[in-house]
Amino acid sequence: MSVLVGNAAPDFEAGAYFDGGFENIRLSDYSGKWVVLCFYPGDFTYV
Repeated sequence: MSVLVGNAAPDFEAGAYFDGGFENIRLSDYSGKWVVLCFYPGDFTYV
């Protein structure tokens, strides 16, 4: 799978903290809406 700037992001599922708890969400749950994705490799680790 290849991801390129300007192309649609592939659908994926991830854990997210929402409304006081953790739940699994899919990118496709937000189809047609603006979404900002932030990735922090190694965040909350002692690396």
